[in-house]
Amino acid sequence: MKQHYFLNVMVAIFVSLVFSYPLQAKQFKILVFSKTDGFHHVSINQAITSLKDMSEKHHFAMDWQEDAQVFNPDNLAKYDAVMFLLTTGDVLNLQQQEAFEQFIKSGKGYIGVHSASDTEYEWSWYGKLVGRQFHIHPKIQTAELSVIDRSFPGVETIPDVSLWTDEWYEFGPELSPNLNYILSINEKTYSAQADWGRVKGEGMGDFHPIAWYQEIDGGRAFYTGLGHLAAMYKNTAFQEHLYGGIYWAATGKGIRN
Repeated sequence: MKQHYFLNVMVAIFVSLVFSYPLQAKQFKILVFSKTDGFHHVSINQAITSLKDMSEKHHFAMDWQEDAQVFNPDNLAKYDAVMFLLTTGDVLNLQQQEAFEQFIKSGKGYIGVHSASDTEYEWSWYGKLVGRQFHIHPKIQTAELSVIDRSFPGVETIPDVSLWTDEWYEFGPELSPNLNYILSINEKTYSAQADWGRVKGEGMGDFHPIAWYQEIDGGRAFYTGLGHLAAMYKNTAFQEHLYGGIYWAATGKGIRN
């Protein structure tokens, strides 16, 4: 009798594991970090809603945090990539910075969205990771967006040239020699001039990149300057562009030869 009961229990456990594991196992896990120490984007909540929907659609796991204490070795070890979503200013202390550097150097990924380039100006390693840093932007306008690299995942639904409306960042010089550019904007199609008194902008000239990726320090980094407006996160083409960056950063897969 006891043997029969034990056998039934073992069979039940086995069946439970067999049928539940495929439903629970996700292809990868990311940490979405949106702490701000400066301008706070009202689009963060819409972005999180979109990312949660995206995680269900593409079957990956995500955690959302604004508390920098999650940047410690034990916690970061749970993730395949970390997204800096609309972060601004000085968001990590020295110990947290060291933990994140080691995370990337262990072969993991970084995803930077929009004002992730307006973050941690005094941390030179982060500047190299994000690739370029924000300088200034003009008012929100419609501009001509071009795909310049179709080998990177996520641009399949974006036409070669199309009109997009966003807050167009002007960036400083390259901080890494490894940048591979994905998207650019045509400054002839909008007014790039901006004057904030203490800082002015005249645009970046004939080549104005807005999204790029690189391999760096053993890890992977993707950045897109798109994403200021909440409405952008409801845009299917932008969602696919962002997921392409997430997928590559987390897995190293997706680039077509």
